[in-house]
Amino acid sequence: MERNFQEEERYKAAKKQIKEIKGFYIHLLVYLFVNTAIIAINTNFTKFGNFGIEISNFYTAFFWGIGLFAHWASVFGASFFLGKKWEEKKINELLEKDKERQKKWE
Repeated sequence: MERNFQEEERYKAAKKQIKEIKGFYIHLLVYLFVNTAIIAINTNFTKFGNFGIEISNFYTAFFWGIGLFAHWASVFGASFFLGKKWEEKKINELLEKDKERQKKWE
């Protein structure tokens, strides 16, 4: 099946987006697995009634979580704030400005 240039570009963009989404989900799974292991290893289960949970056990999860949030924002967040509707609005705005400039020089 032969695609035209525009379809090919949309296909490449979609493929790139899928790769980014997959990368985020892998990052999320590694985050969950590693931090669960770190918290479990650092928690003292030998004391009955007191599991020995300390705030320092969660430092890695917290700071890595900030990085995970940044990764989420780079993959999904832009569509919330700067999505397709915003792009279309900006394109139309720039086209109108260009038309006005053209009219001035005619």
